[in-house]
Amino acid sequence: MSSPTMPAPDAKQFGYILKRAQQSLRARMDLQLRAHELTTPQYAVLSAVAASPGVSNADLAKAAFITPQTMQSIIATLEKRGLLERSPDPDHGRRLLTQLTANGRRAKNAADDAVSGVEAMMVGSISSRDVEHTTETLLACIENLAEK
Repeated sequence: MSSPTMPAPDAKQFGYILKRAQQSLRARMDLQLRAHELTTPQYAVLSAVAASPGVSNADLAKAAFITPQTMQSIIATLEKRGLLERSPDPDHGRRLLTQLTANGRRAKNAADDAVSGVEAMMVGSISSRDVEHTTETLLACIENLAEK
């Protein structure tokens, strides 16, 4: 299958297909998360904070695939909406610890179902064996591209 913006021979390159899959996933997640009044990066932040309360802004930015400057804006928005709260770290004077509020936990849990539905849609016609193999392949790609 060729893309209208890409010549046919390049349209089958692994990296190009991977990027198209990522963009399709992001678009579908954005669509489903809109019903929860969240963006995909906001959901990623809520998920990262839920998994690791007190996580640093730099680590949150990495988890959400955004810049630290954009992370500041997202955190401020989520804090203003009452989904996150920050408090000073007693061990580090300038660092703020980020936690989910009860409303943040509810919003994240509700959005989890939407995101799980998108993932189920994405792999719905693929065997579990092929999903596992593809996951292993993508993890190998990540490792191959990691700076050593």
